[in-house]
Formats: sequence, structure tokens, C-alpha cells
Amino acid sequence: MGIVGDGLERAVQQAFTRPIPKSAGAQMRYLVKQLKGTRAVAEALGISQRTVERYVKDQIRRPRADLAQRLEAAVRERWQPRIRAQAKQQAATSTGLVIDTRARFGFTAAPGTTDDARLRHLTIALPPQYAARLFDAQEAGASEQQLRNIAAEGLGEVYFRDGGRRARGLEVEFTDVEHLEFDL
Repeated sequence: MGIVGDGLERAVQQAFTRPIPKSAGAQMRYLVKQLKGTRAVAEALGISQRTVERYVKDQIRRPRADLAQRLEAAVRERWQPRIRAQAKQQAATSTGLVIDTRARFGFTAAPGTTDDARLRHLTIALPPQYAARLFDAQEAGASEQQLRNIAAEGLGEVYFRDGGRRARGLEVEFTDVEHLEFDL
């Protein structure tokens, strides 16, 4: 994905009420149940159907490192879908998102102003409409640049333009992202 998309996923995963299964066998059994068969799991993970069956029966206990990562990612992607949907809905309608970032911010403004980009560390609460736009764009398959533009627009509105009370017409550029975290 990208830094913004991954940050949104991590924020939603913080809403989980139960931890994902720990053992490889339990993770495989969960995926078999979710994908309705060992063949679908094998195709999703890029392994043989027989290997999936052996994990389900606990005949194999420790997967290779690359398979362990793919397995955990596949489980995490499908874990608690209703909790995930509720967290997104709440952020999009009432609570919004908190964004913590260290990035280079520049902007275009009227002539004679200081519009040089500089590195800033910001922790800002974005209103629900920006959370809704970010989640909708992510679900629609938006690119990383499109997600960054939505985040930059939200940061520009809340931090730089202060909800329309100053710096009208200011366009914010959000580049060189060193750190980015979202919280619901």
C-alpha cells in the first residue's frame, strides 16, 4: 500500500477487541473457515493445498519466515470485519481521526509571503468529513498520492487555515513524510 494507507489500516486494527490467533495452525484454521476451503487458502498464500491441510491438522507447527508474514497479514486483513466497520463508521461520522506526522509542509500563497517548505511535526485532530473521505478513497482503491492529497487538504484546513479564520486560498503541499500515524 503506502504510508497513508498502512497508517489507516493500523489505526483501524487498534480497535480490535480480541487478538488474532497466535499459532500457525489456528491462523490456518481461521483462514480455511473464512475462505471456505483449503484450496482457496493455498491460492491466497501461494502454497500447496496439502501444506495447508498439514497446518490445519497441526502436523506442521512453524512456518518459514516469509510464509509466517503472509499468513499473519492474511488473517489480520480478515480479522473482526464488523469491529473494523464500526470503527470506520464512528470515525467518519462523529469522532474523526488524529493524525501525527513529521513531514515537509510548503504552500502556495499570495506574493510576498514566506512559502518555503519546512519540516514540521504536527499532531492534529481531523474532523469526521476528512476521515470519511480517507476511508472512502482507500476502499475505492485510491493511490497513495490521492490519500496524501486528502490528508494535506485536511491538515491545511485545520492547522494552516484554522477552519477558514485565516490564510484563505492557501494550498498546502505535504511531502517528504518521515513519520505518519493515525488514531481513531
